[in-house]
Amino acid sequence: MILSKRPDIDRFLARPGDDVRAALIYGKDRGIVRERANLIAAKSTANPDDPFDVSVLTDSDLAQDPARIVDELSAQSLMGGRRLIRLRLGDKIAADKALAEAFKQHAEGLLNPAAFLLIEAGNLGRESGLRKVMEAAKTGAVVIPCYEDETGDIARMVRDALSTDKVGLTSDALDLVVARLPKERGVVRQEIERLVLFLGPGSGVTATPADLMGFVGVEPDASLSDAAFDAFGGRLGAAQAGLRRAFMEGETGPAAVRAIGYQLTRLRKALTLVQSGAGVQEAAKACGVFWKQEREFLRQARVWTLEQLNSLQPELLSADRACKTTGSPDLLIAERLALSIAGRAKRLGL
Repeated sequence: MILSKRPDIDRFLARPGDDVRAALIYGKDRGIVRERANLIAAKSTANPDDPFDVSVLTDSDLAQDPARIVDELSAQSLMGGRRLIRLRLGDKIAADKALAEAFKQHAEGLLNPAAFLLIEAGNLGRESGLRKVMEAAKTGAVVIPCYEDETGDIARMVRDALSTDKVGLTSDALDLVVARLPKERGVVRQEIERLVLFLGPGSGVTATPADLMGFVGVEPDASLSDAAFDAFGGRLGAAQAGLRRAFMEGETGPAAVRAIGYQLTRLRKALTLVQSGAGVQEAAKACGVFWKQEREFLRQARVWTLEQLNSLQPELLSADRACKTTGSPDLLIAERLALSIAGRAKRLGL
């Protein structure tokens, strides 16, 4: 059974059920994989850290002895309870066929029926024999693919964690924090803990963006990204201010030109997708546009054309070369490029 919807996953994590003998949790974000595996482990055995009733194996263990998984699944608990066999694997499983065969035997009740097989893996492909056989199993097995957290997932995690420690954020402050957080679950958890300590656990404070300046600081690359975004939106003053703020923080002309090139690439990709039949909003999401910027990005994508964007490429390459020339005024070159693009955008009606 494959569980991919959040409500189904949450129900299973809360109560795995005695009829399930194995669970495969896999995905690119190992933080989410590990977090969900820990929840299942805690429900599967009375003491998930007991070395007598819990066996932890890795890729290297199975590579050296593929038959060991069958031995572990056949072993009985010394204390008479449920035994947990926990596998921690990578993207490629060295003993994939052996694991698939061991699962088949376990699912048929040929090994210790009181044993629970918990598998954590990386981003397994469809060619994995283990994934195929567990997904095809009608009973006794659950497969949970783990995807990167969306913006809403991260916002929910932040709100829930802060609420537990009796602190909070205004909606603007929450947007600021979420925009600065990565999408890797383990790192996000660490950053949330750091935020709680910054606010003061149990203090009851509800922080505003101004209160968070000591926590988030000013990221120069964020200023560059915003400046590039403003340039293509025809906002000359905002683009110039963003660049100068980034330059004061130590960013360089070549970095600014790269940021402008990245925005150009996103717009070109979006318009190419639209030409292929995609909707503008769908194309924006495919380009990784942050939800707060989606409306403005759509506005830009509806005005710029591929021909106009392609005509900017020589100017971009020329600015990049000039910025990297020894002794060149790279900051002024990058600023002139941004203002030139902003001027064109205004003439287009942006």
